[in-house]
Amino acid sequence: MTDPKPRRRRLTTTAPGLGHEQALWASASTTVAGIDEVGRGAWAGPLTLAAVVAPQGRRLNRVRDSKMLTSSDREVLFDRIMDWADAVSVAHASHRECDELGMSAAQKLAAQRVLTGLGVEVDHVLVDGPWDFVENRPVTTLVKGDRISLSIAAASVIAKVTRDRLMRDWAEQFPAYAFADNKGYPCPRHQATLARVGPCPIHRQSWSFMDDLRWTGLPRFEPVSAGQQGLF
Repeated sequence: MTDPKPRRRRLTTTAPGLGHEQALWASASTTVAGIDEVGRGAWAGPLTLAAVVAPQGRRLNRVRDSKMLTSSDREVLFDRIMDWADAVSVAHASHRECDELGMSAAQKLAAQRVLTGLGVEVDHVLVDGPWDFVENRPVTTLVKGDRISLSIAAASVIAKVTRDRLMRDWAEQFPAYAFADNKGYPCPRHQATLARVGPCPIHRQSWSFMDDLRWTGLPRFEPVSAGQQGLF
């Protein structure tokens, strides 16, 4: 007889903790935000960042780096994180901003947007990876931060769920590219569709993979030369 309730997948990875957050709280950094991004390597859609301010004294179980969770796990945790956190914010750099600014500057822009969106003054920021893309606030960079910091891991879930929902919406408008499945990343079907019919309006058109594609009815974005660009 089939069990009517699906079994919850066992999480065998070590849970991220609040050690880095607690050290900052002890040093008078009252409001600590964890930031993570998703979509940097995609060929279509936005770059999405989320920021999460973890509450002092309250953990949240089953949160992991979003890449270690199933889609259904992430959807459940999304609501739990929203209820648990002191503040949550999501911001994007659009596909066009990624073209116009380049990925590094687009990530910096989205970082400023996501911190502003928290609506609280942040004393310190924890970011996933070795690069400080925040710059104007005290920052700690944590390699594989989404595996060791609970606030970063929570941000990774919020960013992933939000962007996946956006890409499913885009899939309804541009069904040939299978965005609901690949979320804009270069899977075989996505690449085959690009080779056959060319890009759609949400593709990052300045990227080198676009150089040899067919351009059927969609004018290609041409980046401004370095001499013509203003300062970011």
